[in-house]
Amino acid sequence: MECTLSGNAVKGLHRAVACLARVGPELLLEALPDKVTLRSLNSARSAFVAITFRRHFFDRLQLSSSSAQCGVLLKAVCTVLRTQPGSVERMAITLPDSNASKLKWTIDCLNGMLKTYWISCNNDIEMQHVAIERNIFPSNLVARPRDFSRLLANFQSSLQEITLIATEPFLAPTESEGKAVELRSYIDPVKENNDGALHTQLWIDPAEELRDYHHTGVAVDVTFSVKELKAFMNFCEGSEADMQLFFDKAGSPILLAPKFSVDDAANADFDATLVLATMLGSQLRSSDSASDRAPTDAQPAQGAPQAGYTTPKNAANKETAGTGSGPRSDHTVIWSELSVVNADERSAQQLFGKDLSNWIAADTDEESDGDGFCVQATPPHRRG
Repeated sequence: MECTLSGNAVKGLHRAVACLARVGPELLLEALPDKVTLRSLNSARSAFVAITFRRHFFDRLQLSSSSAQCGVLLKAVCTVLRTQPGSVERMAITLPDSNASKLKWTIDCLNGMLKTYWISCNNDIEMQHVAIERNIFPSNLVARPRDFSRLLANFQSSLQEITLIATEPFLAPTESEGKAVELRSYIDPVKENNDGALHTQLWIDPAEELRDYHHTGVAVDVTFSVKELKAFMNFCEGSEADMQLFFDKAGSPILLAPKFSVDDAANADFDATLVLATMLGSQLRSSDSASDRAPTDAQPAQGAPQAGYTTPKNAANKETAGTGSGPRSDHTVIWSELSVVNADERSAQQLFGKDLSNWIAADTDEESDGDGFCVQATPPHRRG
């Protein structure tokens, strides 16, 4: 197998490898006559990404057999790609034969320098495939990566999991001004050192912040990893594509893919999918406190928020109780509070609330020297 690429294709390969390296430790390369697919799976087997480059992405794609595949460490590939894309005239990737123990990378630089790398590879690999069709998901949303990144900037930088809550727009209460989507930070109650963790809830009006949004029926929530989400979001932004997120319910996987315009879709030279596992426990069902629980035989009124779902009105009432109601906001609403958990409560959580996350802890929570809560509003994003 031999493929060569130049120009913007080199930049595209750099973006793809950067995304793959944030997901898993190994790059699985599969070449077919009409495409080359790069895959990676994390060690917890909870995140899988596949990026496919079509034949016209390359200057040349030649195979000596019907297919070629190998596995290499992404750490080694990142070392090869330290050369800035702007200084590369041409790049070639060569696998001499199906039993080759080395994958050859050749970089022709604009200054006349020729760089050659040989990376140890494994040909006896199990090529991973995820057979999930996008049309099986009942709900989806489309967002500009830059807009979604701005929304995530409201959360603690060390946050590892985030909860997405979707409700049907016309079922949302009037006071929430159509904010049918909520992003909520997830803090594992079983983990130690949660005292400085910041709990943040962000209510979003899909008409203001999203390119498209589709959800019907009862409210659903999915909790998934932030690290892989940000990696894929950066890949889509660099590729000048929107990001589409498909989801169903808690415990079912979510799927992310780039969203092209009608004109770009016909000429796109790549496609990508990111599949993330979600936590089994629903945050909607577990967020009710004892004081807020209604009798079991009580039925919610038509159009009322479901049990366990906190609306912007509910949060505002908690802050303004006894002081009168504040004016309704047309802006994206943010509500945050610091976690304060004493030793007895933590012991009880460890004894009775074992809802362990299936993600690997990567970063420690940031410390904070304040407590209490704050309420603020940010102006809506205006599109030109």
